[in-house]
Amino acid sequence: MAIRHKKLISCLLVVIFLFTMLSGCSSKSEKVSKNSDNNAATKEAEPAKEVKANPLAAKIAGNTTPSDEEKTMVNDTLEDSYLGDVFDTKIPNNYSAYPMDATLDVWMPSNSILASVCDDVNKQRVFTQIEKLTGVKINFIIPPLGEETTNFNLMIASGELPDIIIDAGRYTGGIAAGIADGAYLKLNDIIEKDMPNYSAWRNSDEERRVTSVLDDGSIGAVYGLAPYNEWCWFGMLIKQEALDKTGLAVPETIDEWHDFLLAAKKAGYKEPLNYGSTYGQVFTGCLNGAYGVWDWMYVNKDGKAAWGPSADGAKEYLTMMRQWNSEGLFNKDWATADFNQRMSEAASGDCAAMMDSPDTMWGYWKQDNSIDFVGALNPVLKKGDKPQQTYKNFKSTGTVAAITTQCDNVKAACAFLDFAFTKKGWEIYNYGTYGDVHLINDKGMPYFPEDGLMYNDPDKQPLSNLIWKYRVHSFANIRDEHNSNPLITAKGSYSGKIREYWTANTDDSVTMPPVSFTSEESAREGELGTILSTLRNEYFAKIVMGQLPVSAYDEFLKKAKTQGMDEFVQLWQTALERYNAR
Repeated sequence: MAIRHKKLISCLLVVIFLFTMLSGCSSKSEKVSKNSDNNAATKEAEPAKEVKANPLAAKIAGNTTPSDEEKTMVNDTLEDSYLGDVFDTKIPNNYSAYPMDATLDVWMPSNSILASVCDDVNKQRVFTQIEKLTGVKINFIIPPLGEETTNFNLMIASGELPDIIIDAGRYTGGIAAGIADGAYLKLNDIIEKDMPNYSAWRNSDEERRVTSVLDDGSIGAVYGLAPYNEWCWFGMLIKQEALDKTGLAVPETIDEWHDFLLAAKKAGYKEPLNYGSTYGQVFTGCLNGAYGVWDWMYVNKDGKAAWGPSADGAKEYLTMMRQWNSEGLFNKDWATADFNQRMSEAASGDCAAMMDSPDTMWGYWKQDNSIDFVGALNPVLKKGDKPQQTYKNFKSTGTVAAITTQCDNVKAACAFLDFAFTKKGWEIYNYGTYGDVHLINDKGMPYFPEDGLMYNDPDKQPLSNLIWKYRVHSFANIRDEHNSNPLITAKGSYSGKIREYWTANTDDSVTMPPVSFTSEESAREGELGTILSTLRNEYFAKIVMGQLPVSAYDEFLKKAKTQGMDEFVQLWQTALERYNAR
């Protein structure tokens, strides 16, 4: 990776970080010093420059065969008049900062999908296009996969920081601690002056505003902010063939699910429910929610913070799960199976139902194996009750980016991040390049045409990977999931309809909002949370597998109380009260 030469030692440290040979740095614990030179925060923002409409723009909306000249106008200029105002809130389009001649170092963790389609993020299509339009050159510092946390902590401990950190919330103690320790800039005044688009977008909606600020009113990062509340992404999915073979309707209650799974097993599905995943082995919110039991923190009927494993219905839930496990109704490796293992099992003839994302299963079931499926609501105990879930998506979504106190050019960092909240930035981050990846319909909305690269990848990568090849799936930007996720918008896909159905018919009022903790609270919450989650995983798994009796739950609850459960809940309650007062 190319790293801007600030200091020789800084360059050496970054290279060392990337190859994880940091043996001499692990003992560093000094705090990061604040950068006293922050002239960008005091400069007045320039007035918006008028982008004169290009006559070619009038030919873009509804055009399915754009000329090379039209493609160049869209991809290489800041012209945006061809884009419609398609959301309740108008997307800002102040381009006064561009072009800007600057270079920034940006630390950003990759992921397995991005790594599979792009071996050098500095060459990722979207970011190279943004560099061309803004003039800001980005040198990405990418930690090795699986070593992000260690790499991040060593970087912070070293005292040598890049200009911008993506996924800044991983700082120990959160964004507030990053500001307090002198690692992250407080951005309140800076945003007002040098990020006009982000400021306008976040302040245009109360939920976007309240979920992107700390309890004391400080803004310590730039948040991904959606135009709407995204649909629930995780739930109960059933193969249509299993319903046909059993002759049963889509189950609604726990008892109906039990009947269906027994019938599916009799019909030849050896492990009918594929249960458990890396997002929560014992709890998924799907089955346990019927008993008012949740995997972690939730908001109870009195509006108070509560710890899910201690809810009144836990014993009843565990009794049910123990029975289902003894009857062989779900996969035997539910506590250990990773993603690839689960996908392989799901496609086999042993599986009748799945707990996962319909976007994912549309790829693995329908696309790859021609298996039709339907979405079922989370089960309830009594017919007619409304299902519940703790998967509410707030309008603060995506990734969080912080500008560090060692940023040499704060104005440039602001310009780069602010571009993601312009109309042009919305188009490029979500839909990629015009002409080969997306087109514009007659209402000014981008879309992926059937004959475009998104659905005709020359490398034959699965569609689930292309969300990072031709666009950016998660960043500090205006994330337009419903319209720009190709798994939802692909011809024939019904995953979006399932997600919308789940969201409209499920009560998510128990969801804990994105509260924040002080540095001291965060340290204690992390300490107690580790103890409690270990205790929960051990007892609940053993009870379900029959290694402990259901009565062992009483012992579990007693231990949880002696090991700090009440203090843990109080930390969340205090944070919830502050959040509600924002």
